Amino acid sequence: MKNIAIIMGGYSSEYQISLKSGEVVYQFLDRTKYNAFRIHISKEKWVYVDDNQNEFPIDKNDFSVTANGIKYIFAVVFNAIHGTPGEDGLIQAYFELLGLPQTSCDYYQAALTFNKRDLLSVLKPYGINSAMSYYLNKGDEINTDEIVKKVGLPCFVKPNKSGSSFGISKVKTANELPIAIEVAYKEDNEIIIESFLDGTEVSVGVINYQGTITVLPITEIVSENDFFDYEAKYLGKSQEITPARISAELTEKVNIIAKRAYEILKMKGFSRSEFILVDGEPYMLEMNTIPGLTTESLIPQQAKAAGISLEDLFSNAIELAFNN
Repeated sequence: MKNIAIIMGGYSSEYQISLKSGEVVYQFLDRTKYNAFRIHISKEKWVYVDDNQNEFPIDKNDFSVTANGIKYIFAVVFNAIHGTPGEDGLIQAYFELLGLPQTSCDYYQAALTFNKRDLLSVLKPYGINSAMSYYLNKGDEINTDEIVKKVGLPCFVKPNKSGSSFGISKVKTANELPIAIEVAYKEDNEIIIESFLDGTEVSVGVINYQGTITVLPITEIVSENDFFDYEAKYLGKSQEITPARISAELTEKVNIIAKRAYEILKMKGFSRSEFILVDGEPYMLEMNTIPGLTTESLIPQQAKAAGISLEDLFSNAIELAFNN
């Protein structure tokens, strides 16, 4: 029986969502193969939380834990931390230094994909389209005329490095820009302002399943709100339709691009890429390397549509990490 540490929580606004993802992994892990340990990671403490909510500190020297007089070491870490330090490369680098296998991509890929503008810049030479964009760093002068001239209106103002749609605003007039920029700066000191793409939003998971890079069925996102924001993602303000209601030809196009991005970046583990389809062409918005794993989340929905149970999905991730 392998001891599996499921890390959850993190240092970002996505802390609570990550706890939910980690809890789902804990519930669905195959107990005939694995001893599962919930590890809560926060700025204040790293602890193992048992079923009675007792907490035992993690020894960061070797990422072990001693509980009730027994020292546990882990065969694999299942990474369910959205945002920093689980999705931006920090925790991946730490585990690489310890020689401890973990289920997400390597640290460089995590850092690159977490930075929306760097990710899109790297993929552009490979013919992967993205929206017209304008970048700002905290402290830069805000020239609204210049921004509007480049990206047009409406446009989206986003923190460059954050998830779950925290800090994103859809801006319809030039007067709204400075307020939206302030909102984004609360999440990150770098922001990206993108032109509005009027089309169908889709999300597509790519995983290595039993040694083969596999594109999962595409989900179409129909938001009741102005865009796929936090409420739409987590509070039921959207319809998520899997498989997406798009043509076979367009499905194939999205599949090829999503798989190509996964391969170009030498990804491992889960990835979920978001696209807007405009006039038959996919435009990439971002790639998530620790996508939500709650039962309502998109990757579990897509796996289900592909006939893959959560138990199989999670076991597969653990075995691939262990064998690598």
